[in-house]
Amino acid sequence: MRAVLRTVDRVLLGLVGLLLLALGGSVLAIGLGAPAPSWWLHQGPHDVLLSAAERTRWRDAGWWWPVVIAALAVLLLLALWWLVAVLRRRRLGEVLVDTGDGEGAVLRGRALEAVLVQEADRVDGVERASVRLTGRRADPAARVRLLLAPHVDPGTALDDLTTRALTHARTSAGLQNLPAEIQLRGVKHRAERVS
Repeated sequence: MRAVLRTVDRVLLGLVGLLLLALGGSVLAIGLGAPAPSWWLHQGPHDVLLSAAERTRWRDAGWWWPVVIAALAVLLLLALWWLVAVLRRRRLGEVLVDTGDGEGAVLRGRALEAVLVQEADRVDGVERASVRLTGRRADPAARVRLLLAPHVDPGTALDDLTTRALTHARTSAGLQNLPAEIQLRGVKHRAERVS
């Protein structure tokens, strides 16, 4: 699905870019004095895009404005869907596990994420953990966010996470490596009074 979406994205971007380039270039060329073809909308540099008669042609028709608004709403929704699909980072659905027999097995990505969260929560001083797997099936990567208690040394928590949770996940899934991007944040708390 991701490859299809990426292909559709590239084709749409290419077509929209070519269309805008052709229209903008032709309007610019005609505006600068180039001769316009007989089928073109503009006939010269002083021609307008829509004449007064063309702009008011459908004003009295009852169906005109609802159709225009519906078409613009559909275009807006499609553009927003496209933007969300492009910007959203997808979760890895499954991880390919090398079983040694040449076939391999498939591990659900959410199951591996849940195990990583459980092990990260066991690290001393971790208040809350969240994990998201990204990358490809055969070469996953992890994005880990840890919320640390105020008294915890971040270096110790990071070391515990990498030597325990991430190492266990890597060895149990039979992965050569499991790169991780780890974000550490401290729990907000009131300042302590010193007397």
